Amino acid sequence: MAGMAPQAHDRADPRQLSTDPLRQAAETMRAVRERCVWSQRITHEDLVPYLVEESAELIDAVEAGTRADLREELGDLLWQVLFHAAIAAQDEADPFDIDDVAAGLVEKMVRRHPHVFADAVARTPEEVLIHWNAAKAAEKHERRSVLDGVSEHMPALALAQKVLGKSAPLGIRPPARHAAGTETRDVHHGLGAQPVSRADGAAAEPSPETEAELGDALLALVGVARERGWDAERALRERIRVLQDEVRAVEGG
Repeated sequence: MAGMAPQAHDRADPRQLSTDPLRQAAETMRAVRERCVWSQRITHEDLVPYLVEESAELIDAVEAGTRADLREELGDLLWQVLFHAAIAAQDEADPFDIDDVAAGLVEKMVRRHPHVFADAVARTPEEVLIHWNAAKAAEKHERRSVLDGVSEHMPALALAQKVLGKSAPLGIRPPARHAAGTETRDVHHGLGAQPVSRADGAAAEPSPETEAELGDALLALVGVARERGWDAERALRERIRVLQDEVRAVEGG
């Protein structure tokens, strides 16, 4: 009957319904989705900002947090997965729940690790990657480009590294660097990097020798962008699009 108070069982603490913590988490999410007036109105699209935020906080915990921070942020990210699955379970056209998500994940991971669950052999990380890529290629056979499946929502720097990795087997390399501005050269000199001679005899930009020097060089370039009123994120994304166009041109013959 509409408006009737929930039964006592419906109000039970999920920890009393199962001894499996993951099942408890799923049941907690189900109860929140069904009985919290705020959660009832949330859509997949509404959750995107929270997913981005929780992912960033998990990265912070990995890079600079404590073990307690890491445990908590992993839980917060898991809550986002459970939330999306709870929303999906109520979809009238194509419902699925967290058990379907988990089953699909298990099937995919078993398939992509034939050296663990089948007779394939992989003695090095490189051989593992070969099996992984072969299984992934078989799953995504409908893809027509190495760029298919690369999210445009990635941060520009991460996207650039991903696209460069995808384009390298095609023989496509990043564009040659322009002569460094005064600000960038000063930073390189401060790092102790030596100029590198180019084939034409001119001095090219020195290459960072460590990841720390790479970070300094990137930061210096962002500083140049700020001083000149440029948008560093947009500038990189625009050059990535040029690289992507080149990849698709090569693939198209």
